[in-house]
This record gives sequence, C-alpha cells and structure tokens, in this order.
Amino acid sequence: MAKAIWRELGLKDHEYEKIVALHGREPNQLELGLFASMWSEHCSYKHSRPVLKTFPTEGPQVLQGPGENAGVVDIGDGQAVVFKMESHNHPSALEPYHGAATGVGGIVRDVFAMGARPIALLNSLRFGDLKEAHQRYLLRGAVAGIADYGNTLQVPTVGGEVYFHPSYQSNCLVNAMCVGLVEHAALAKGVASGVGNPVMVIGAATGREGIHGATFASDELGAEAEAPQTVQTGNPELEKRLMEACLELIEGRAIVGMQDLGAAGFTSSGSEMASRANTGLELDVALIPKSEPNMTPYEVMLSETQERMLVVVQPERVEEVQAICRKWNLEAVIIGRVTDDG
Repeated sequence: MAKAIWRELGLKDHEYEKIVALHGREPNQLELGLFASMWSEHCSYKHSRPVLKTFPTEGPQVLQGPGENAGVVDIGDGQAVVFKMESHNHPSALEPYHGAATGVGGIVRDVFAMGARPIALLNSLRFGDLKEAHQRYLLRGAVAGIADYGNTLQVPTVGGEVYFHPSYQSNCLVNAMCVGLVEHAALAKGVASGVGNPVMVIGAATGREGIHGATFASDELGAEAEAPQTVQTGNPELEKRLMEACLELIEGRAIVGMQDLGAAGFTSSGSEMASRANTGLELDVALIPKSEPNMTPYEVMLSETQERMLVVVQPERVEEVQAICRKWNLEAVIIGRVTDDG
C-alpha cells in the first residue's frame, strides 16, 4: 500500500508484513480492519498473555477457566457461580456515563451467555485528584452509569471501591464485575459446532457505534487521542429482555452455542465461537439487521453496537428460537451458517 494506513489502525510494520505473507498479497481495507481489531491488545492479549499465563486457573472446583465468556466455579449442591470482571477505561474517560454503563452491560451478557442468571454487580474505580472539576465529572458519570444500568436490569450492585491518585489523572480506571448463579446441567458454551447449523443474531440492530473500539482501547489515551466514530451507548431495558430471552433459550436447550457481541463485534465473536469448535462461519452482512442506512461491510463487521447476541441453532429449532424472541419483543434473524473450513 502506498500509504501505511495499517499504522493508523494500530498495526506495526512487521504485523502488516505478516498479513501480506499470510494472504500472498496486500490485504484489502476490510481485511486490514479485521486484522487490526483481532490483533489489538484488547482482543489478542499479545503483550499481557505471558503475564496472564502465570496466574492460577485450575483447581478441583474450577469448572471453566480461561477461554470462554466467563469463569465458572463449583459451589456444591449441583450449583456454580459464574463471574466476569472487565475494564472499560477508555470509553469511560471520554463518555463516563455511557462508558461505565456499557461496561456493566457487556459483562452481564458474558455471564448470562453461560446460562447463569446474574445476581450481583461490583465495581472498582480509580480517578485523579478529586479537587479537579473534570475528575468529579468522570466520577459522577461513571457511578451514575453503573447504577442506572444495573438498576434497570434489576441486578443489585453489592459492593465497590474507589480511590483517587494523581497517577490516574489522564486515564481513569473503571472495572466492573458481574456474578451469576447456574445449575451445572444448565451451563452453556460459546461454540459454533454442527456444520450447516444456522447462525443467528438476536437483539439490537447493528449501527455504527464503537467501530475500532477494540483498537482504540489498546492505545495510549493522550490529549490527541481520537475516539471511535461514536462511543457505544447502552439500552438496559433492551438488555433486560435479551437476558430473559437468552436464559429461556438456554433452559429449553434451543441453542447450540451463544456469544456476546462485544469488542470488534461480529469479527471477534464469530472467530471465538468457530475457534472453540474448530469450525468456520460464513456470515452474510446483507442479512444483518441495521439501524443506519448505507452501512458498509467494514462497518457492519466491526460495529460494537450493544445488546446483541450471536447464536448457533439446530435447523429444526429456528422457529422455536424466533417465537421465544418475539415473546420478548426481540428480533432473531439467520445471518449465516457453520462451515467445516475453520
């Protein structure tokens, strides 16, 4: 490429050269965007993986360690707790209310995607000097976003902590945690198994929110930092209906696998589901419901619109899935299929 646009997407020169080698040619714009998102620190953990590998992840009570939507620990009597903790630092630094709210929404989806009903929220927050007006603005916005989203879902915030120090002046930390409860027999996984099985999207229509949010979250946040096209905004009322519908689908064994659509959207979620099952996915972006006109495949594949779930369904149960979703006033659309070329 005449212009090193891969650098603008967060890729290093050696990474771009590897992409060219993998393809045997220069990538097109869509391919470059997909690689930039998937190879970001936010999605790949390429820098932190060596450290993360040193943490303990196995034990007699651990039913699910790293690699799924959330961790699962046995608590006896055929029950388990499902938990997920995640940061939403960069979005919260720009739009504290929506950044913190969507941080809660994302981890809640990860928990109920495992078949667990969310029962508690927690948070850990860090800000700069509270004497400064901007830090007070960040604090008030983040706390309100966390509270409003959780209250609408009727999931209580049972604990939290907040500290202030000058080192967080230019980059606040907003960490949210969700805990859920599930019967062992009801555990679900985010797998795209069964070649030929339909792939469906449930929930919100896809818009232009948060495109390249995963890449942005992997960069340093300075005064000159550019945000994604729009910061994601949450709709907790929609998520409440999505949660109830998904738990009903899982309880009735109507789905094969389920995955939250979060960072890098269809690109990341589809790749994760296929990777776990050693399969492939074929998605038709023309079939994906959209909330805005004239969206390009690039925008659709990288959108981070909230309150969406990607599910794999057995063909004979598609109508059942759609009926349950209609009951909760949700759209459920076939957008592709599972393939054997993963």
